[in-house]
Amino acid sequence: MVHRKGGHPMVDKRCKGPQCLDRLVDRYPRQQVVVETKERRVLRHECCDGAATVVRSVNSTIFKLEHPLSLCTSDLLHNILQKQTNPTERRNQELKKTLRLSVRDDQKHWEGSPHSPDSLRSVTLLEAEDEENLEVLEKELQDLQAEEARLMRELASLKEQEEATEKAIAEQEREKERLDSEQEKYWREYTQHRWELTLTEDESKSLECQLHYTQAQLDKLKKTNVFNATFHIWHSGHFGTINNFRLGRLPSVPVDWSEINAAWGQTTLLLTALARKMNLTFQRFRLVPYGNHSYIEVLAEHRALPLYGSGGFRYLWDTKFDSAMVAFLDCLQQFKEEVEKGDSGFSLPYRMERGKIEDVSTGNSYSIKIQLNSEEQWTKALKFVLTNLKWGLAWVSSQFTKDEAEVPPR
Repeated sequence: MVHRKGGHPMVDKRCKGPQCLDRLVDRYPRQQVVVETKERRVLRHECCDGAATVVRSVNSTIFKLEHPLSLCTSDLLHNILQKQTNPTERRNQELKKTLRLSVRDDQKHWEGSPHSPDSLRSVTLLEAEDEENLEVLEKELQDLQAEEARLMRELASLKEQEEATEKAIAEQEREKERLDSEQEKYWREYTQHRWELTLTEDESKSLECQLHYTQAQLDKLKKTNVFNATFHIWHSGHFGTINNFRLGRLPSVPVDWSEINAAWGQTTLLLTALARKMNLTFQRFRLVPYGNHSYIEVLAEHRALPLYGSGGFRYLWDTKFDSAMVAFLDCLQQFKEEVEKGDSGFSLPYRMERGKIEDVSTGNSYSIKIQLNSEEQWTKALKFVLTNLKWGLAWVSSQFTKDEAEVPPR
């Protein structure tokens, strides 16, 4: 039983089971309930809906209200109640399902026959619910079909894009192969051209070196006097020399006639070169340089006068060698006169006339003939002849160098 104590409802200790607690909560919904135990009596707070919260003992057949519920106890109570409620909910669902099946069976049974209003009402409700569900399902089906059509169109578009992409990839692959082939061809050609360029550069450098060497040689040759380099006139004691060949002989120094003849050949070649350089043509005579057998041709008589001797005893009527030396002296005189025409200030150191050569400083004359003449006089006359040639050589060389310097560079 429930009784009040101190203004609060009380529960009799003899109250047993959950039915007693339910009656207590239903009887006092808006008031707090005190639950007594043997140990203590406590007060439980009011629930959110106005009813008192109580604890149901599962393990004991006698349950009593003893103390206020803590948070953990509330959770435990909630779990217990949930476990007790779940079977009821499942049972309720099973009954609803059984009812639907029973209504359908009744509808089939009562089809074409009179039936009760309650059954018709249930069938009508179920049909309305099925129609609503059918409309929803049809609407969902239409939406799904529309979505399917849209997806199929999108799939077709994607397939077209895939085919186009595959074609583009194939085209790019072919283009890549073509570019790879062209690249390989380019590198082969580049390597070939690079090798040819290296060879060309080497050849160009070689040609440049040859050109520099040739230019240096040309500059050296331009500075070189051709006549001085070809005809070196000097002296050796009492002898005049040309290219180291002595011209003349002495009793104490009997020069071999082969050397004398070679010296006359060099002297004839020099006078011929000087006359050609000046465009001079000798009158009455023509010099023919022929080594150690050179000679002078008399133009009027068409005969040759030898400029070489063989030595030995000579008779008074054998005068060809002396005539040749006199003719050579006449040609040298013509060369002197030609030079003086162009340069009045030029003059040879020794005067020449009628087979004799005169030392102007002393007034002594020396015959160029070997007959009726001493070897000393003859050798001195030949030395003076070479001296005059050296002077003429120097003048022509100076004119030659001057002409070269006046030529404008191309």
